[in-house]
Amino acid sequence: MKELTGDYKRLVIKIGTSIIKETRLINSIIREVEALIKRGSEPLIVSSGAIASGMSLFDQKRRPNKISHLQALASIGQNRLINIYQAGFKRLKIKCAQILLTWDDFSDRKRYLNTKNTLEILLKWKALPIINENDTVSTNEIRFGDNDQLSAMVATLINADILIIITDVDGLLDENGRVLRVVEEVTTQIKRLAGRPRYPQAMGGMETKLLACERAMEAQIPCVIVNGRKRDILLSAIKKPEEAGTLFLPKKERLRARQLWLAHIGKQKGRIFVDQGAKAALLCGKSLLCVGVKATEGNFHCGDLVEVVDNNGKGFGRGKVNFSALQLEQLKGKRQLREAIHRDNLVVL
Repeated sequence: MKELTGDYKRLVIKIGTSIIKETRLINSIIREVEALIKRGSEPLIVSSGAIASGMSLFDQKRRPNKISHLQALASIGQNRLINIYQAGFKRLKIKCAQILLTWDDFSDRKRYLNTKNTLEILLKWKALPIINENDTVSTNEIRFGDNDQLSAMVATLINADILIIITDVDGLLDENGRVLRVVEEVTTQIKRLAGRPRYPQAMGGMETKLLACERAMEAQIPCVIVNGRKRDILLSAIKKPEEAGTLFLPKKERLRARQLWLAHIGKQKGRIFVDQGAKAALLCGKSLLCVGVKATEGNFHCGDLVEVVDNNGKGFGRGKVNFSALQLEQLKGKRQLREAIHRDNLVVL
């Protein structure tokens, strides 16, 4: 487990739309990032705001529903967004690199590793990666994705020392409006505290941030949600994260890199329902045989990631399937030693 020493070198900093909207705030964060680089840190920025930037150029107050409109706004706003960062960091003689990613860059293992290698080289060259979803070509990403999730996946990808999510509130608030300082586990009770997005231009809210924190915690990466309106908030988040906002503690046991990818990074394409005997075998580290498959859901193909679901409809694992949904429908329940998912390609959650 990563120790909470305050000596974090590799940081993923997620900046929310509400912060991007205010020049004073983003300039303050840029100066703090410069200070971090000077002290030897390796920051990466995951930034929201492309669609919001496009909306402001057209004086649109409400986020449109049509995918084509969102894509058009993103194509215009992305240019403005990266210019904000480049202008700010150019004055400080810091080189920026724009990285646009989609879910496919994480779902495909080869592309996932290629992305990792690119980021590692940029950090080695002392360039600052500015990362965003490629909303211009994405469809599901715009409709369902958010940069909170992207920040957690990037943190896992490059094995960050801490994930800092900058928003416009002091952290996660309890029922009485007080900030929760430390969270050891994202329970159902914790999730009930999440609200909706405060800005019509924004996609995520506290709910998506909690999900991102869960991903980071699973990867043994501490995560802190802080208020970007506070002075020197980045430095405070590094020195004393439990005082700067809400600190989410990393789990003690870490999954291997491939298990993390299977469990939290790759995008699942369907579900496989199994019987009780198959579940018991999987919990003991066995492969999933076709005989234990009861039903399938979704139009997945050989090599896709699927969720494994028990009799009660509860998902308890994820893995790369050896057959398409159509093939597995024909093979399910048949008593033959054919593996639907090999144990090396399966992680039980």
